[in-house]
Amino acid sequence: MKQIKKKLPIGIENFAKLQAEDFYYVDKTMLIKELLDNWAEVNLFTRPRRFGKTLNMSMLKAFFELNSDKNCFRDTRISREVYLCEQYMGKFPVIFISLKSISAQTYEKACDMAIQIVNGEARRFQYLLDSERLTEYDKDAFKSLLLPDMKESVLCSSLRILSELLEKHHGQKVILLIDEYDVPLAKAFELGYYNSMTLLIRNLFENALKTNDSLKFAVLTGCMRISKESIFTGLNNLKVLSVADVQFDEYFGFTDRDVKNILEYYELSEHYDEIKMWYDGYRFGNVEVYCPWDVINYCDELRINNMAQPQNYWSNTSSNEAVKRFIQETDKGTVRKEIEKLIAGETIVKEIHQELTYQDMYASIENLWSVLFTTGYLTQTGRKDANTFMLTIPNMEIRNIFLTQIMEYFKKTVSENGEALEKFCNALKDGNSEVVEQSLNNYLKRTISIRDTFVKKQMKENFYHGILLGILGFQQNWGVSSNKESGDGYSDILIETEDQETGIIIEIKYAETGNLEAVSEDALKQIEDRRYEEQLLEEGVEHILKYGIAFYKKKCKVIVVK
Repeated sequence: MKQIKKKLPIGIENFAKLQAEDFYYVDKTMLIKELLDNWAEVNLFTRPRRFGKTLNMSMLKAFFELNSDKNCFRDTRISREVYLCEQYMGKFPVIFISLKSISAQTYEKACDMAIQIVNGEARRFQYLLDSERLTEYDKDAFKSLLLPDMKESVLCSSLRILSELLEKHHGQKVILLIDEYDVPLAKAFELGYYNSMTLLIRNLFENALKTNDSLKFAVLTGCMRISKESIFTGLNNLKVLSVADVQFDEYFGFTDRDVKNILEYYELSEHYDEIKMWYDGYRFGNVEVYCPWDVINYCDELRINNMAQPQNYWSNTSSNEAVKRFIQETDKGTVRKEIEKLIAGETIVKEIHQELTYQDMYASIENLWSVLFTTGYLTQTGRKDANTFMLTIPNMEIRNIFLTQIMEYFKKTVSENGEALEKFCNALKDGNSEVVEQSLNNYLKRTISIRDTFVKKQMKENFYHGILLGILGFQQNWGVSSNKESGDGYSDILIETEDQETGIIIEIKYAETGNLEAVSEDALKQIEDRRYEEQLLEEGVEHILKYGIAFYKKKCKVIVVK
């Protein structure tokens, strides 16, 4: 009888639920031991989104919380640490809040959302109202944390008040977990109330983390390492653990061994190479890791359809604003060359500033490099010194994000020059190959080239195919088809002009050796051999132009048969 496999935990961030309902779990429980062995009163983990931060925080809550369900940790690695489990498991009151849902148009609404989060966490401890160890004044203070119209001053001190009351009732100091601490700051920056939100978060953290004698220890997670001067003022007990640090490097993301185990369990090992190419390549500390979100989603697709192709799962969970801003800097020649090197799979050496404020993020190209590194769009392959890293694009998925944004920016620049666009389209319709070639070469000079070292020929051709479609997309009166079946194959681009009297067939090829003339002739020959004109002839188009276009880096050759 075939074994029933565990469910894949897509979007499951609750550790107790994941364990109780028999989801597949990649064991990261030794994070607990390392956290206790390498003690710090306040620990901040910064990692890119979708690398398991929330699940790890939920795991910490499940382990330390009073009367925790020990079955959650049955057969995990931490369960073998018998003495540690006896000493720490289920022994502490735990406050756990997530700030990831604070997304509001105004500061007032964001503040209300923060109050609701505190209200919700306080309600978990309503037994404090019956505590014989708390005075009536204590209970009044607790009631203030349950009010939906809580004063802002109470909100700022809410986590410290709750800590004090829990310690007084239980006789045990409190563990504080704050997940996605920087999300409210990101939203506030985006929507124009950054200074107000910074002050609120600073006051909240100062009360909870600096002047809180009831604190055992705290763990925070986020994507960005916000400068101490911004929200961690005077917090001398903060230990920051970023993507560059060796400590805790294997506990966020999947290691190569983790991925091999998953693939073996689900009988998908033949897909290892493509998963490695698409989703591996991040380096945290000294460990190379995969993005868990990608691996889990792709494995789920493969279980249904073994022929499923890799997709950009990670990119669909964000606006990719940092890459957009970066690509907009390509008007500067140096930046364009650096991006071309990255796209080609090469490395760029840059000094990284890991402590920034959101106001600083996009203030300079130097800061943009730092943002791309800390948020996972670039990774490191080594260091020159403490702050200087060798940076590269981690994998095919992230490379596709860059290419998509390059194409979007290219389309934007095309649309801004209507005269050049009209000149190109008129030449294409008239069969003027010299002007078409000249116009295309001018476009190529202003965009980013795809070089030879990183990608297959087909992917290079797809890029130039995209450039042509990007230009033709603004000719709204033409019928433009891509990869349309015609004759004995699929033509790259098939066009019918507005009067439907002229048809245009374009075949695109990449000249690996740089011999543009010969490759453009090959492209024309393919049009003839596969009879791509049949579709147009069937529709009554009599005047047909056939273009063979060869590309090589920033050059092209265009030939036409009229």
